[in-house]
Amino acid sequence: MALKIVYKICCGIDVHKTFVVACIASTNDKGVTSYESHRFSTYTSGLKTLLQWLLKRNCKDVCMESTGKYWIPVYNILENDCSIVLAHPKYVKAIRGKKTDKKDAKWIADLFKHDLVAGSFMPPADIRQLRDLMRYRFKLTCFQSNEKNRLQNCLTVSNIQLGNVVSDTFGKSAQAILDKLLENPADTSFDLEPLVYKSLKKKLPELRDAIDGYITPEQAGKLKVIKAHYESLESRKAELEELILALAAPYQQELAILQTAPGIRSDFTAIGIISEIGTNMEAFPSAKHLCSWAGLTPTNNESAGKKKSVRVSKAGCYIKPLLVQCANAVVTSKKHPEIRNRYLRLKKRRGHKKAIIAIARMLLTALYHMLKNGETYNAELYRQSDLPPVDREITVEQAIIIARNQGYKIKSATA
Repeated sequence: MALKIVYKICCGIDVHKTFVVACIASTNDKGVTSYESHRFSTYTSGLKTLLQWLLKRNCKDVCMESTGKYWIPVYNILENDCSIVLAHPKYVKAIRGKKTDKKDAKWIADLFKHDLVAGSFMPPADIRQLRDLMRYRFKLTCFQSNEKNRLQNCLTVSNIQLGNVVSDTFGKSAQAILDKLLENPADTSFDLEPLVYKSLKKKLPELRDAIDGYITPEQAGKLKVIKAHYESLESRKAELEELILALAAPYQQELAILQTAPGIRSDFTAIGIISEIGTNMEAFPSAKHLCSWAGLTPTNNESAGKKKSVRVSKAGCYIKPLLVQCANAVVTSKKHPEIRNRYLRLKKRRGHKKAIIAIARMLLTALYHMLKNGETYNAELYRQSDLPPVDREITVEQAIIIARNQGYKIKSATA
């Protein structure tokens, strides 16, 4: 049986840095397909010519592979006039030994006309802009963490043990002491009391021992560069956050809904989730599809009746760590026993890593329904699902276990 042709006129585009190759596949009423290929520049004028070439041939269904960042300019030009399916390169890779640019475009068109290409999730343009800014904010946060580690390494090399006394080397008191040290690295006999605040005044003898080290001129210069770079990163991050908050202003209702969920209190945590999954949950048929897209479900790897690996996939490299961070915050708190108790039950059997991924999936499932229905988080739904049926008989020991899982403390009747 022949494969059904879903798109009678469609186009496959092979994307490169300086040019794209487009191939239009036109199928007539007899099922015979003819092909027309053309090469276009990736300059804006060339991409506009590509659009006109497609519209002239009445081709509005386009499929292209997501090659690095090179697909974005093509997508921006074609987005308004064409229906675009963006495919992962591994799903449209041509057969080895039969790869040229024209054959690649023709292969993509052939797969697409039979609707054999799984399209990637593409949120609206404003959400894509928000995603780009939030990912850059994440990078700046990583840069700041790297500079903090470098500063701590410099202090360790110089035998300055501030980290053993203060909780945060970048706190107000620690930075005041460090600034004083850098004014004259050879002099560590200055008065510490005016530089420290609150509870650290009780630790003046320990601080005196902690700063008794030797900072070489080279290490002092390096420390100054690290501090200046860190402060610059902090300023740039603050400017970026202003842009993010302005761009996220139209989504205040969705952000307020997300912030009722456990572990999501910060504005930027909620914005980060929206920037990755969007606000329209109709793009995902179910919560299971969303969890699979985010890389929180086991992969299918079975052959000859044997299951090989059930590891979660590498997808969701931004949304997955964010949800895991939220899950780690929830399971250490007793404010949400319906989540903490489920984590503890899973941890006993499967360990922390698998249990925390399960809790992250649980959170994402809740977020899906919250955004889809426009409802705030309701813990009672989880508590009711953990209760046994009304007509079921249980023992006293089972009743005690259920009560403990719900957060109740059990005491003897004679007390």
